[in-house]
Amino acid sequence: MMKIAIPNKGRLAEGALRRLRRAGLRARGRSDRALQAPLGNGFQALFVRARDIPEFVADGAADAGITGRDIVAETGREVEELLDLDFGRCRLVVAADEDGVSDVADLPDRTRVATAFPRLTSDFFAARDIPIEVVPISGAAEIAPHIGVADVIVDLVSTGSTLKLNGLREVATILESSALLIARPSEDESSATGRMLRELVVALESVLRARDKRYLMANVPRDSIAEVSKVLPGISGPTIVDVVESGWVAAHAVVETDQVYRAIADLKELGATGILVTKIERLMP
Repeated sequence: MMKIAIPNKGRLAEGALRRLRRAGLRARGRSDRALQAPLGNGFQALFVRARDIPEFVADGAADAGITGRDIVAETGREVEELLDLDFGRCRLVVAADEDGVSDVADLPDRTRVATAFPRLTSDFFAARDIPIEVVPISGAAEIAPHIGVADVIVDLVSTGSTLKLNGLREVATILESSALLIARPSEDESSATGRMLRELVVALESVLRARDKRYLMANVPRDSIAEVSKVLPGISGPTIVDVVESGWVAAHAVVETDQVYRAIADLKELGATGILVTKIERLMP
């Protein structure tokens, strides 16, 4: 049984379960307090804190894990990034009072910086030869400058609206983050676990590849095939299939979601009928 460490709560947990479910791995019989659940196909989920997942993976308690790039970087544990899962996108930023400095180079020596990411914060400022005093906190960093705990904060943001609401503005970006699938770098690719990891990556890649695409089918006049190929370029051109009725063929193609509207209009101009557009669950190259 291959164990995958998954965040036990929050948006990372929801996104991880959603990606796995679309890849064919569904947590069965899970309750809010469950520490583990079968996913099927030889996989088992371990529900732990997102911050602990790099530790679980690096120490071998889990064969793979899903957590944020920011967390992986903060822990400093040696793990291999197998796949960017493209959800949970955010930025780790330096933020100061709106009426304060506009560049980290303007910060006075020994500026107090409140953050839940002391390692990344220290490394960022040390690389710029800016001596600071890190004030470790576990949450609600935005309030720190207002209660005198710190002068500046380093925190995760997605839209930046929370910073503005609290009278803060971004001064610098330390890290761009998103959810990652990680594993131990020493895993033998020829082992059973190594093979399962490759299969998992392939399955998740197929889900990501299908997100912004649709499968389009239409009956078109046989003498319009050349024009249809221009309307439906697909991955390697449309698939043309003979239909029973003489003079017609069925055209099948994968289309970018934002191109569906134009493709349907152009097909109608060519006399197409029976146009069908459907979602794609998974797409292999």
